[in-house]
Amino acid sequence: MQFHLNGFQPGDPEIADPAERVQAPGAAGAVPEEVDVLIVGCGPAGLTLAAQLAQFPDIKTCIVEQKPGRLSVGQADGIACRTMEMFHAYGFSERVLKEAYWVNETTFWKPDERRPETIVRSGRVQDVEDGLSEFPHVILNQARIHDGFLDLMRKSPAKLEPHYSRRLLDLQVDPAAGPADRAVTVRLERVDAGSEGRVETIKARYVVGCDGARSTVRKSIGRELHGDSANHAWGVMDVLAVTDFPDIRFKALIQSASDGSLLIIPREGGYMVRIYVELAKLDVGERVASRNITADDVIAKAQRILKPHTLEVKEIAWWSVYEIGQRLTDKFDDVPEAEIATRLPRIFIAGDACHTHSPKAGQGMNVSMQDAFNLGWKLAAVLRKQSAPSLLHSYSAERQAVAKELIDFDREWAGILASAAKAGGADAARTQDYFVRHGRYTAGTATHYRPSILTGAASHQHLAQGLVIGKRFHSAPVIRLADAKPVHLGHAAQADGRFRIYAFSGAENPAAVGSAIRALCNFLTEARESPVRRYTSEGADVDAVIDLRAVFQQDHRELAVEAMPSLLLPRKGRYGLLDYEKMFCPDLKSCHDVFTMRGIDRQAGCMVVVRPDQYVANVLPLDDFTGLASYFDGFMLPVN
Repeated sequence: MQFHLNGFQPGDPEIADPAERVQAPGAAGAVPEEVDVLIVGCGPAGLTLAAQLAQFPDIKTCIVEQKPGRLSVGQADGIACRTMEMFHAYGFSERVLKEAYWVNETTFWKPDERRPETIVRSGRVQDVEDGLSEFPHVILNQARIHDGFLDLMRKSPAKLEPHYSRRLLDLQVDPAAGPADRAVTVRLERVDAGSEGRVETIKARYVVGCDGARSTVRKSIGRELHGDSANHAWGVMDVLAVTDFPDIRFKALIQSASDGSLLIIPREGGYMVRIYVELAKLDVGERVASRNITADDVIAKAQRILKPHTLEVKEIAWWSVYEIGQRLTDKFDDVPEAEIATRLPRIFIAGDACHTHSPKAGQGMNVSMQDAFNLGWKLAAVLRKQSAPSLLHSYSAERQAVAKELIDFDREWAGILASAAKAGGADAARTQDYFVRHGRYTAGTATHYRPSILTGAASHQHLAQGLVIGKRFHSAPVIRLADAKPVHLGHAAQADGRFRIYAFSGAENPAAVGSAIRALCNFLTEARESPVRRYTSEGADVDAVIDLRAVFQQDHRELAVEAMPSLLLPRKGRYGLLDYEKMFCPDLKSCHDVFTMRGIDRQAGCMVVVRPDQYVANVLPLDDFTGLASYFDGFMLPVN
């Protein structure tokens, strides 16, 4: 898909008239007086969270933003494979894939040994290892990611729109309020024309600060960002340019002999490219603003690094100069560590509000959205009385550890790229080796949650060696039994707050009277201890809270859908229509056997429990009904 040929145009490239690409300005009128959740900030984290909560019409959500409207240009652009998996759960991955630049290979350049003032290609690698994800690593303007979430929010059951032009003044928590009370009082100042200075007050049960590195929400709860002070200045620029550099449409890491490093990221549309340019090492306490660096300075530095190749910039769509520094706050909510046992969180922070780093690894936006994906389903479970409020302690516990790993990774990677900071200059071989070795991290698939009430122990991990407890559910191709359609197993997991149980059958006939699959279905349908019965409201669809899917070993033509347990053909909706999309078989025709690909024990089979944010929560034997019930009993509230 090509666009931007005659100049950069923000918005949906499929709309021919640029004037019609300007979207609605957001919600009109005052903010509501009372809400369940107030989200401060319309960045990636805030919109991910808002889009999740908007799926529940019984949850009253409000999202506010100081800017006058939606983002249109610039900022982050790298979208990891793991994030694409999340986008599919939200329902707009296809649109992103169509519009984005796909990062297929990365090239490396170093100083020419014979002419060190010029550069030569030193290597080329596949960007993402085979089989790591069904989705590629892609590049797309952050504004278009925002558009995807905003469109989803507008079409959602809650019909959620942001309130723009609101600046957070302060917030206070009533310490005497009960768990169900709207204990947080927030004051917002309007900054839009005609309403300047007007103060609005809103009461919320929970407030989430997604308001960036200078977060007012973070400051209000006494949290601070700690870490390294900025010591390198970099320029970033989206340009339409003419060049004879041969790898301009590849992601390229370039290290020069004396002028520092350059990172090239091709952008969507086929013509635009982003360049990250190493500018200068900063003195202790120095800010980049004091250097008065101009766009021409950034371009000139890029031109020197690219020698002997030329770079003629025709248009700058967006540019900025920034400092590299890695900072992290010690906790992502308002409860001190010493008070976790006696106090429940009311205020949370996500994204840049609690961790900042360089953009070199392309993880900032991705990790911020994963913060919100982690928090969103937990807030929904608590607000819908499916889980106790104590579940919310797990957000900070899980995501702060992930952010710490990101900070450590980013510090080392940024140092490798900043050749001027290293004695002896650039080391192209080390750069390429580090990139390859840490590919799973940059793809977003390395996150590993440790054992907790939400993440089981590895006692039965041997039953599904390729679906690691605590890591994201690694999808695989399968054939849907009812209609022989090739699908991806993981795509059954939508961003709807439900848990999934994937029951992988053993070697037996699953339709047999005594099969383990039938016994599991009987337990979930009939037993008092069944988590499906304990946690699903009367009158709701049987899969409204816990969604059972079955995967059989036989070819789909060998099985009869009508012979399977009724729980795998559930009646749903007002008419009791049958859901035919619960059962799958290996894609043997294409040589994609999910049992082999994910190391499933063929003789015994197993259950794989997956959280609403797509992470593997537990692996259990098919007949471990006690273990299954115990897992859900650990954090869920019975309906009666």
